[in-house]
Amino acid sequence: MNLYEHTIVARQDTSPAQIKQLTEKYSKIVEGNEGEIVQIEEWGLLNLAYLIKKNRKGSYIHFKIKGPGKIIKELEKNEVIDKNLLRYMTVKVKKFDLEAKYFSKKEEYEKKEYKKKL
Repeated sequence: MNLYEHTIVARQDTSPAQIKQLTEKYSKIVEGNEGEIVQIEEWGLLNLAYLIKKNRKGSYIHFKIKGPGKIIKELEKNEVIDKNLLRYMTVKVKKFDLEAKYFSKKEEYEKKEYKKKL
């Protein structure tokens, strides 16, 4: 089985209900193609480095997927025609980092680090 990290960026005016629908839609595609979703992270609304289709911000959703390569082809085939998405990216990895929370609030991270030291 291959391991993939897949990130999609939705338009800034996408509602939380639509974000949930997108998450469910792409989760079903993965599960329907003999894959497994290990983890889903919603990173929230973040600034983009440059304008993409007249959007300054985007809602990020990050999937950690285990499965065959045909899953990625199927995901990307559906994402190309989805009008709510600005960008998507898939990276093949050797192992998942399930502990790090890269986009959590700074205070939460500092509390966890402080507890580890004790």
